[in-house]
Amino acid sequence: MTSLEPELTTAVRRQVVDVHGVPASALVAEVSRPQAVIVALHGGATTSAYFDHPGHPRLSLLRTAAAAGFTVVALDRPGYGSSAGHEDLMRTAEQRTDFAHEAVDALLKERERGLGVFLWAHSAGSELTLRMASGPRLGDLLGLELAGMGRVHHPRAVRAMEEWRRDPTRTRPSLRHALWHPQQAYAPDVHGGQRIGSPSPAYEGHREGWQEDFARLSARVAVPVHITLAEHEQVWVNGPEGLSNLASMFTGSPRVVLHEQAGAGHNTSVGRTALAYHLRVLAFVEECAIGVQALPTERGRRDG
Repeated sequence: MTSLEPELTTAVRRQVVDVHGVPASALVAEVSRPQAVIVALHGGATTSAYFDHPGHPRLSLLRTAAAAGFTVVALDRPGYGSSAGHEDLMRTAEQRTDFAHEAVDALLKERERGLGVFLWAHSAGSELTLRMASGPRLGDLLGLELAGMGRVHHPRAVRAMEEWRRDPTRTRPSLRHALWHPQQAYAPDVHGGQRIGSPSPAYEGHREGWQEDFARLSARVAVPVHITLAEHEQVWVNGPEGLSNLASMFTGSPRVVLHEQAGAGHNTSVGRTALAYHLRVLAFVEECAIGVQALPTERGRRDG
């Protein structure tokens, strides 16, 4: 038993807020006097439960982060959770970004933010995260984590991705293999997305021009960035090449940290090494928070 395990029973609650008539849902683990708030954005074909897999508290980002003193809000992205069925109001990337900002503001309205907000994204959630991070609305943004996102698709996934774009409401067997390889990286009742799967909204199958947007938006990010790719990643080109290729886009970031998660497949937050992965990134979140806390002193020294 690790020292964290007694605290992994931190209550995780589902909360729904109204965003101009559209319900937005999230899983929330709240602590008193948090060091910071982590806003987690899941990938495609799942929900916020990705960050708190039923029956596996050891894998839960929400419970682990709460044990370390962070409040976590895992938002169901636009078109998922309670907002499913409202895609007609979220057709554009701008509408979806505004919706996410409004939802986060509503969810944090009565909550302490600590030293600021850290955005933590997995896979397709990285798009929304970059759009949120590159704009002016998150004035207390501490940093970003992007996991399961790359710049060049893995050769074995190219064909599967083309099939998925034609039918984004289903996870086809070939894509499923890329997403959940290797099987031994996951517990039997986790492999394949059991208990956390969800239909994807139609917009996720139509992202023409996203690579150009990615390059433009990543260059605007002005906070530290942590990038994680799994050792056994098969959706994106991984290894040193894949990590450095993605890192090169964050030209405005003061710090970019690269990490390959040993023993993991694409879904790093629900694999057997999820706790190791979460603890590594939480250390980065702590560094970002302490860095912001130290800024006034450092500025004073330079100005003096």
